[in-house]
Amino acid sequence: MDTILKVVKTIQAYLWNFPMLVILLGTHIYFTFRLGIIQKWIPMGIRKSFSKTEGETGNVSPYSALSTALAATIGTGNIIGISTAIALGGPGAIFWCWITGVFGIATCYAESFLSVKYRVRRKDGSFVGGPMYVLEKVLHQKWAAILFSIFAVLASFGIGSSVQAHSISAAVCGQTEISPHLIGMGTAMLAGIVILGGGKQIAKVCAFLVPIMSIFFLGGCFFIMGKNVAYLRETIQVIVGSAFTSKSLAGGMTGTLVMTAMRVGISKGLFTNEAGLGSVPMAAATARTVSPVQQGLVSMTGTFWDTVVMCAITGITIVSSMIRSPEKYIQVSQDRLCFVAFSQLPFQGERILSVALVLFAFATIIGWNYYGECAVVYLWGEGGIQNYRILYLFAVYLGAVMSLELAWGVSDLFNSLMAIPNIACIWCLQKIIAQDTHKFLRGK
Repeated sequence: MDTILKVVKTIQAYLWNFPMLVILLGTHIYFTFRLGIIQKWIPMGIRKSFSKTEGETGNVSPYSALSTALAATIGTGNIIGISTAIALGGPGAIFWCWITGVFGIATCYAESFLSVKYRVRRKDGSFVGGPMYVLEKVLHQKWAAILFSIFAVLASFGIGSSVQAHSISAAVCGQTEISPHLIGMGTAMLAGIVILGGGKQIAKVCAFLVPIMSIFFLGGCFFIMGKNVAYLRETIQVIVGSAFTSKSLAGGMTGTLVMTAMRVGISKGLFTNEAGLGSVPMAAATARTVSPVQQGLVSMTGTFWDTVVMCAITGITIVSSMIRSPEKYIQVSQDRLCFVAFSQLPFQGERILSVALVLFAFATIIGWNYYGECAVVYLWGEGGIQNYRILYLFAVYLGAVMSLELAWGVSDLFNSLMAIPNIACIWCLQKIIAQDTHKFLRGK
């Protein structure tokens, strides 16, 4: 087991330390300019998230499809991931995480556009789509489609189920004495109730959970920033300044080099919003829409909310608290920075954050199950769903009771392997993406 863990961590560290950072960030930047700064259409995407247009076809509303994607992406990475980024890369890591989110909007648009444009209608009239269908039907690379789907299924057992269940178990056990076994069984049972309802039921629950958990968490952040309002200007200066110059961190933490801040910030930004990994397009393909461009605009707002808004607010909350009370952060572990910040709340701040973490993690569990099911349907048809659900829920239980260092490494590895065929697909079809986008948006 130790040998397997070492091999996985070595491959994962290599991929995420340089190759994937260059591939994904380079793609984000290229498509930003290839699509004429598509980010300027974010306001339209937000409006279309809640609007209805005549002639729409699809399974669920644009908002429900967006909520499913947000449920899978807004999670522990926005809290624990940002805490770790600051600890490892300094305040400047928040700036690079934010920049990655801004440019990642373009890639999220491009991959969502393709999945909607080339989605497939099932016998029951519903739609299914994703990079695997584009790879097979348009590029005629079935082997790449199969590989992508296999990586997606394997990743779902890691980042989608076991890792999130472990986060729930850790959050609950930190506040109560409930057995991890009971937490695992309870989480699997609740997730199973939602999952057995199928894609539409998952979308409904996600549409309900996403605004609640986001407001719950952001409310705490805004309260803390209100208390730290006198330090917000300095906070912004430190975050931006640390992105370009070596700075010492509050609480006696060791200063970090600019390259470390860039590497950590970019990798965390890529990880939290999943732009380019090929997961979000599977949810986008189910949306009712009149045009792939329109749904692409809606889907790209997910990256905006996830990284540009949520991660930035989390980072500002933590750094402003560190500047205000540096003594509280001496020898604090990487994943506890946000908990220390939330201790400023007047009542049970750490418990409130624990509840937010549980909601985030549970939403990710049901959101990623949908992604896994899409890949299973492509590989083995509808008949494979039942067995997949059983294995997925068992992974939820296991995640709550086991050490997940290997699961984290494996899930990161398969996430990066998912991205490779998806990014290649986007690049091969960039002309179609650009032509249809400019034609639709002309005169808007």
